[in-house]
Amino acid sequence: MSRSATYLDYNATAPIRPEAREAVLRAFDLAGNPSSVHASGRKARDLVEAARAQVGDLVGVVAGSVTFVSGGTEADALAIASAKAAGVSRIIVCAGEHDAVVESAAAGGLPILTLPIDGEGVADLAWLEEALKADGRALVCLMLANNETGVIQPVAEASALVRAADGLLHVDAVQAAGKIAIDFTALGADTMALSAHKIGGPQGVGALVSGTRATVVRQQHGGGQERGRRAGTENVAGIAGFGAAAQAAARDLPSMANQGTWRDALAQRVKAVGAVVLGEGAPRLPQTLCLAADGFASQIQVMNLDLAGVMVSAGSACSSGKVKASRVVEAMGRSDLAPFALRVSGGWASTEQDWISCGDAWLAAYSRIGARRREVA
Repeated sequence: MSRSATYLDYNATAPIRPEAREAVLRAFDLAGNPSSVHASGRKARDLVEAARAQVGDLVGVVAGSVTFVSGGTEADALAIASAKAAGVSRIIVCAGEHDAVVESAAAGGLPILTLPIDGEGVADLAWLEEALKADGRALVCLMLANNETGVIQPVAEASALVRAADGLLHVDAVQAAGKIAIDFTALGADTMALSAHKIGGPQGVGALVSGTRATVVRQQHGGGQERGRRAGTENVAGIAGFGAAAQAAARDLPSMANQGTWRDALAQRVKAVGAVVLGEGAPRLPQTLCLAADGFASQIQVMNLDLAGVMVSAGSACSSGKVKASRVVEAMGRSDLAPFALRVSGGWASTEQDWISCGDAWLAAYSRIGARRREVA
């Protein structure tokens, strides 16, 4: 990425942190398999276990609660499969969930109910309370923070309802980690998904955090790695980078709040010309802005900003490069704005100037598009 480029697509992937890069390179210098008992193997094992503790610290759990996997998607899939093995007979999935949860739930073969969200993107807990009264133990999937809007869900309140009904709660915290403080126990989650590359670690590694009410049932068979929860030789370098990124993210949490001021300044600029900020009335991640301007298609916004050296996304980045109307915005009751939604997301290396540059580029593009539409009219 050139120095002149403005990167505000952290919710897709954060640039790797220097601490994580160094940890990965150090791990590459080790020859040992972490399952080997000789000296090199023990050194590799030490790296894995140190990282396990660092990731656990980020969300307030002991190291033994952390199972390393290939990323957030696998963590979601493993949590849902484990809940099914534990005897849940139905799954309640929040309407704003990431496709990793939606698709894994659909593949499980159990009945699925959709937990609605309101116009701000917040889960309807009154609906959930009634749904939990039906027969059959339920798994509820409720993400901590939405990847498109940044809206933070009332997870602790939902957990109280789920536990009263003897259900299980899975929380996808992939976007929330490193951006807001997370206390796994206080949230009342049974399982939680995390991903390294969202917090400045390497791609291809994540974790499933599990509480005392959850039993992780392995889906990948072979050796006894990850305490029998996931077979296969651990990705030592990736895990070491994940641990270093988690430690740095926890350290940098206080400064992340600054992004809220920069985000809100950009929001005011785009609202002044008629754009709508989605989820503005709900608690949100400090570095995520979802905006929509009627008639200014998402893909046109992304392309115009890219030409101006500003990198952002239209909705989730996990759709094989395709830009399509936001399912999350549609679930918020704003189908009229779904084709026009744009996501701007900062992170650990973002600056106030990045947000200003994004606003400059967006307003210039919006002005050009408006002028062309007036010419056609």
